[in-house]
Amino acid sequence: MFDFLKKKISSWIGKEKPKKKKKGAKKKVSKKKKLDKSKKIKAQKSEILKEEQIQKIEEKPKENFFSRLVSKISSAKLTQEQFNEIFEELEITLLENNVALEAVDKIKESLFKSLVGQEVKKQDAEKKVLESLKDSVLSVLIEPPNFIEQINSHKGVFTILFFGINGTGKTTSIAKIAHLLKKNHISCVLAAADTFRAASIEQLKTHGERIEVTVVSSQYGADPASVAFEAKKYAEKNHIKVVLIDTAGRMYTKENLLKEMEKIVRVSQPNLKIFVGESITGNDAIEQARTFNETIGIDGIILSKADIDEKAGTILSVSHVTKKPIYFLGIGQGYDDLEVFSKKTVLKNLGLE
Repeated sequence: MFDFLKKKISSWIGKEKPKKKKKGAKKKVSKKKKLDKSKKIKAQKSEILKEEQIQKIEEKPKENFFSRLVSKISSAKLTQEQFNEIFEELEITLLENNVALEAVDKIKESLFKSLVGQEVKKQDAEKKVLESLKDSVLSVLIEPPNFIEQINSHKGVFTILFFGINGTGKTTSIAKIAHLLKKNHISCVLAAADTFRAASIEQLKTHGERIEVTVVSSQYGADPASVAFEAKKYAEKNHIKVVLIDTAGRMYTKENLLKEMEKIVRVSQPNLKIFVGESITGNDAIEQARTFNETIGIDGIILSKADIDEKAGTILSVSHVTKKPIYFLGIGQGYDDLEVFSKKTVLKNLGLE
């Protein structure tokens, strides 16, 4: 993840070193030939030196966003006009990598406050710009609470409701969460409240069998809220700590389906409402999260397919847009392929750590 942005940032801050050309094997030359060619070589040396000097001038690196900021703040106070002109390169790069405009504006605001009007010693300029860039990225991210501690600190049954559109890896993400809970010795039950999509109940049951977790279900067409209610009753009766509720994938533009979700929320009274989206869908995933948050109110986010998201603009944007944390990133198809989200990991993946 972050492949494109990392490459760009690394080139700006000088972390990408040019590859050294392999020197060819030297051919053995006889003494006689060496003497014959010595005059010719001497004559060529001055020409080679001249060519190298010209090449060095031509290869002088073009100033970029990072180097221009360093140059400005180390020579004089950076003005608002200068900052806006220089920031344009970063702004275009972020937008090209699916970072939401609101997040770009927040990054700009943070950098502006940190750098405009500042005059820094030449030897400290690069460090100042790098730290400001780190802080600006951190300003759009939200560190999630400790998921396991959050559950363990709650008295009684802890209910988590999952929702999102079809095909985002929602059901698989639920199975991964159940597997994580089992590894941490926390009992759980799965609720197959997606009674609409063909084979959805069978899919959840298959996951349940593989990870050895009970699935509470009904027939297709049944009221999803009643399935969630029965799962909670089952958990209370059998002293099970967590209920994980799967729901039908619904387009965030369909008002009637969102109202159905509101009913499930009223009946199940979840402790956590988790939106599951695909990291690779970029701005579409951001809009989905925004709409679900405005309609139902979400508490956290799981982004699937983060491992194949080269742009990763969704990761940088979705928390800032919804004001809710990313709990996990899906990084593969296995039950262990669930990564706890952290700001530090984002900085590392961007090449800023």
